[in-house]
Amino acid sequence: MKKKPIKKIIKKKVAKKAVKKVIKKPTKIVKEKKLGKVTHYFDKIKVAVIKFSDVFLVGESIRIEGGEKTDFKQKIVSMELNGEKIKKAKKGQQVGVKIKERVREGYKAFKVS
Repeated sequence: MKKKPIKKIIKKKVAKKAVKKVIKKPTKIVKEKKLGKVTHYFDKIKVAVIKFSDVFLVGESIRIEGGEKTDFKQKIVSMELNGEKIKKAKKGQQVGVKIKERVREGYKAFKVS
């Protein structure tokens, strides 16, 4: 006697697509104003010289962007002009600012409020 071939029944598994509900949280609107440009950077002491195009105070936040990977925000804790600490930078002044990351000449500075 010949054996009959057994038919295999293949069940297809149907994957259920998960539907994700995305709830958008209200985002804080951050206002930025062009503040100036980096004119020099002292690598060992991590100080950038910024030529300001607007008034800026110690304690305010700044964002620096430029190059491919440089885009960061930080609060400014100290500024110096001609070796003396200042609390306010005026329009047109070139002031030394302590920076947490490396920057280069030509990077743009923005005031974050």
